[in-house]
Amino acid sequence: MGGHMICAAEVQMPNLLNEIPGLMAFVRTVEVGSFSAAARDLGTTPSAVSKSVARLEKKIGARLFLRSTRALMLTQDGQVFFDRVAPLLRDLDASEEAIRSDVAPSGRLRISMPNEMAPLLLPRLFGIFAADYPNLHLEVGLTDRLVDLIREDYDVALRVGNSAPGDLMVRHLADLPMTIVGSPTFLKTWGNPATAEALAALPFARYALGGITQPLRLPDGTSFIPFGRVDCDSGAALIQAALSGLGAAYLLRCLVANDLEGGSLVTLAAGLAFPSAPFSALHAFGRTVPLRVKLVCDFIAREAKDLAAI
Repeated sequence: MGGHMICAAEVQMPNLLNEIPGLMAFVRTVEVGSFSAAARDLGTTPSAVSKSVARLEKKIGARLFLRSTRALMLTQDGQVFFDRVAPLLRDLDASEEAIRSDVAPSGRLRISMPNEMAPLLLPRLFGIFAADYPNLHLEVGLTDRLVDLIREDYDVALRVGNSAPGDLMVRHLADLPMTIVGSPTFLKTWGNPATAEALAALPFARYALGGITQPLRLPDGTSFIPFGRVDCDSGAALIQAALSGLGAAYLLRCLVANDLEGGSLVTLAAGLAFPSAPFSALHAFGRTVPLRVKLVCDFIAREAKDLAAI
C-alpha cells in the first residue's frame, strides 16, 4: 500500500523536467527584465517566451509575474521560484564543461570588478587572458557595489573587503595591503601622525558607499569614522581628492604605488600596520564551476599575488 501511495504522489507532482524550455524562458526573463529581451537572448519570439512562462505557471499552479502594459514584475511566489531554479539551471549549463577537460572554454564570460581595480587588472586580462582563450566573449562591468550575480547575470564578481555572500561561493584570491596617503602640501599643513589618536584628528577624503561613510580600521582591531568635507564612492575619486590636498585617504597600496614613487603622494602613519583587505571572487554556480570561471579566477589569483607584493 505504501508503494501505491508513493506512485500516486509522484503522478500528482508537476514534472518540471519536462518544462526546461519554460524554466529557461522564465529565468532569462527575470534576468533581462522583459519577454522581448529574453526572446533575443534565446533566439525566439516574445510571444513564444510568454507562452512558455504561461505554461509553466499553469504547471506549478502559481502566478510568477504580474503583467501590465508598462511593466513585468515578479510575484512573491515568482521570486521564491527564481531563487531555487536559477542556480540549478546554471549548474546544469556548467555540467558538460566540468566533465570535459579537453573542451576549450568558449561563450560569454561576464565579470564585475571595482572601478579602481580596472587599470591594474584589465591590461592583463585583455592582453594575456583574452589572447590565451580566443573563443571567450568577455563582458566587464565596473562598479563598487556588489552586483546581484543571478539577477544581473554575472558569472563572477571580484570584490575587495569582506562581503556578506548569502548563498554565493567565495574564493579568496589574495590579501592586499592598505595604506594612508596624503599630498606633500597636506603633510606640511597637518604633519605626519605617529599614533592612532593623531590619525583620527586628520581630515579625510572619506569612502562613502550607499550614503554610508565607511570606518577606518586600526591595527588593534578598533575603528573610527573619519571626518572630512569630501565623500567619494570609489577609490579613483579618493585618490584625486588626496592628490588635491583635500584630505588623507585610506586606500589599497597597489592603487597609489606610482603616486608614492613619483612623490605626488606620501605615506602617512607609516608606523601603524593596517590590516590587509581580502580580495575575493564570488560566483553563484555552487560546486559545479564552469571552466571559464575557474580559469579566470586562477588567472586573477596569479595577478593578485603581484598586486599584494607592491
